[in-house]
Amino acid sequence: MKGFLLSFQSEFYKTRKTLSFWCAILLPLLISVLAFTIFYTKSEKFIMMQPMMLWVQFAMVSLGIMGTLLLPMYTIFIAYSVNSVEHKADTWKTLFSLPISRWSVYGAKFFYAMFLVFLCLALFALFTIGFGNLLSILKPELKFNNYHMEQQILQIYFKLFLSSLGILSIQFLFSLLWADFLKPMGIGFVATIIGVIAASKNWEYSYAFPYAHPMAALSSMIKHNNDQTRNLQIDMFTKDVFVSLGVAVVVFFVGYFIVLKKSIK
Repeated sequence: MKGFLLSFQSEFYKTRKTLSFWCAILLPLLISVLAFTIFYTKSEKFIMMQPMMLWVQFAMVSLGIMGTLLLPMYTIFIAYSVNSVEHKADTWKTLFSLPISRWSVYGAKFFYAMFLVFLCLALFALFTIGFGNLLSILKPELKFNNYHMEQQILQIYFKLFLSSLGILSIQFLFSLLWADFLKPMGIGFVATIIGVIAASKNWEYSYAFPYAHPMAALSSMIKHNNDQTRNLQIDMFTKDVFVSLGVAVVVFFVGYFIVLKKSIK
């Protein structure tokens, strides 16, 4: 456990000044500020909305951007960035020659990548809630304070996090196998486009394709709530989420066995 914590801390120090780390913070902040600006400057367009629908429309500015194309691409970028540090510096042999188990090194890298994705989505949820409540103060005519959607927003983003783990594990494996940028990013981009098309066209087997999971998760929530005008109910553990978790576990262990075979000579 000590080796895992040391490796995790090392990953933080290696990436804290990189684009991958700061994207986890700046991306949700900038998109949330955009949503806030739209509702603040165009408040007259939203005055007649019911409080619940107002929250839904406000949250969908960020969710619509993040849940379709941006989340898969961000996840792909994070998976590549965490391992690219070792590829660029050619330090895999040095890393595996340290008196720390390969399990700790590999696990820390994977869970650090997972942490960055979780941090990004958690900040999206917190900024959405925070800016929505700020609008209720600055623009009381919008009546944001007449409905509380905090729980549902947290659930939605947590579901998106779970739905991204399959993509993260696959791309993390690709970034272990290939040192260059184009192969993992190119495959991930093409797979993401296919996944978005499959989910948006309601292909019945899209739940089996990891790159379709974020879009499928968001689409199912929108469809599920279209008939509900009083309460939003979030179905957390749908088929796509279970498949995402299953893929993440299987590919995680496949990646570990590949790491075990890496030579340190």
